[in-house]
Order: sequence, then structure tokens, then C-alpha cells
Amino acid sequence: MVDILHKIATKAPLEALYQAVATRAGVAGWWTAETTGDSQVGGSLLFRFTTKGVEVGTIEVKVLELAPNKRVLWQVTGGPQEWLGTTISFELKQEGEFCVLLFRHQGWKEPVEFMHHCSTKWAMFLMSLKELVETGKGRPSPDDVKIDDWN
Repeated sequence: MVDILHKIATKAPLEALYQAVATRAGVAGWWTAETTGDSQVGGSLLFRFTTKGVEVGTIEVKVLELAPNKRVLWQVTGGPQEWLGTTISFELKQEGEFCVLLFRHQGWKEPVEFMHHCSTKWAMFLMSLKELVETGKGRPSPDDVKIDDWN
């Protein structure tokens, strides 16, 4: 198994960062504006991604854990074959004046070419998250930076 790992640090309050990854409205502000579902433990969230008004993919997750200001854990239940059964975690901690987020997209079966794409997109979306909590405005899909001919 292989994982995608990223780290960001922000001067935003820990609670603001937690709300941005733990709630439907928060995630819609940095990952995809088309986020629907129930962000409570046991609930499911559906994320729809578009380019020029055309759907390029969806991801569905089950919310496994919400530890306020500490951790959010999802399991992917729908989407690309490579994502099915993987987990996505957001670990939060305060380090001096910085709030740190450790991101993990875990459980990939093998490092296929699509994983390279996803790692780059995750990095870009995590920078969108940083912008959201620091300035109040992120760059969620469909306003994200496109890195290839389809997304």
C-alpha cells in the first residue's frame, strides 16, 4: 500500500481549520463547491467536480471520525476505482503560532500514474484550504487550477 502525504501550516485559528475540513460548507469552500450530504459521523458526503460546466468526476465518502480540533477521517465509498476503500485523514495540531494540518490519503494499492495526478491536485486543494482559512476565500472546483486537459 502507498499513501499521499502533505502538510500545511497556517496562522488561522485551529477551530477555523477544523470547521473547514469537518463540515459540508467548509469543504465546499476549498475542495469543490458542489459538495452535498451529511458531514456527521456515519453520514456520507458527495463531491462533484466539473470543468467548463462538464462533470469530470465524483467522490463519495463515509465520515468515520470527527475529533473536534484534532482529526477528521473519511473512507472513500464511491469514485475512481483507485480510490475505493482508501481513507482520507486530516490531523490538526497547534505548533506555537501555527495551526498544522497533516493530510493523508491512505491505502492506494499501487502507485499508478493517476496517483501522481491526485497528489498534485491534493497539494493544490490544500493550498486552497490554507487560502480559505487565512483570507476567507479558497479556490474550490470548478475554480481550481487545472493541471491537464481534463482537470
